[in-house]
Amino acid sequence: MPRLLEIMARLRAPDGCPWDREQDFATIAPYTLEEAHEVADAIAREAWDELRLELGDLLFQSVYHAQLAEDAGLFAFEDVVSAISDKMVARHPHVFGDESNAKSAEQQTADWERVKAAERGPARTLDGVAMALPALTRAVKLQKRAARVGFDWPSTAEVVDKIVEEAQELTEARDRLTEAEVFEEFGDLMFVVANLARHLKIDPEAALRAANAKFTRRFGRIEDWLSEAGRSPADSDLAEMDALWNRAKAEEKARGTGQAPNSL
Repeated sequence: MPRLLEIMARLRAPDGCPWDREQDFATIAPYTLEEAHEVADAIAREAWDELRLELGDLLFQSVYHAQLAEDAGLFAFEDVVSAISDKMVARHPHVFGDESNAKSAEQQTADWERVKAAERGPARTLDGVAMALPALTRAVKLQKRAARVGFDWPSTAEVVDKIVEEAQELTEARDRLTEAEVFEEFGDLMFVVANLARHLKIDPEAALRAANAKFTRRFGRIEDWLSEAGRSPADSDLAEMDALWNRAKAEEKARGTGQAPNSL
């Protein structure tokens, strides 16, 4: 860490890198989000050598923001480390304090949320859910907060019924709704789908990433087979490509390479 901090300080020094000297919190924030997504991607692909590198990139983002803060006289990297260390100790009294460690994971999660709520102090139920989160992730977090105070469907059956209702409203009214209203109805449908993911204890972002990867993989096989015949998708039609899709699907199932539990 001392070496990494020294490198960062050198990059931001007056005789350092011109690009690094020009950056601020706002310009670096998109890179921070990108690096976090790349960590998640490496984990999803079980690319452990890549994960080692991606974690380094993500760590560098923390170092970068801390250097920006130090340059502005706000705080230093040591303050960041102290703050997270203090937080972890305070939020784990069953490990670092005198509370019993004989708790289930669910009980410990409930305790964690209770401590977080106490730290936030008096606030509205949905306060503090970061706006910059991916929309599906933020939807789940908002729903979890509301569920803690009893605003939730009791089972997945009601959620599925709501999905059917929202989908029907969207498809039946799309020809008479304005573009803005269709946009809003589609957002409602996505929000309820995120709620179903929460009830099923599924990370919707991870599930959608897996579905994206599966689509990319299978469509690539369609292109491979068409290429072998000297053709491209533009030279094919839906019926042929659908048949090839089913062939790719069967091929994956035979090899056991499916990445997601649900079939497309």
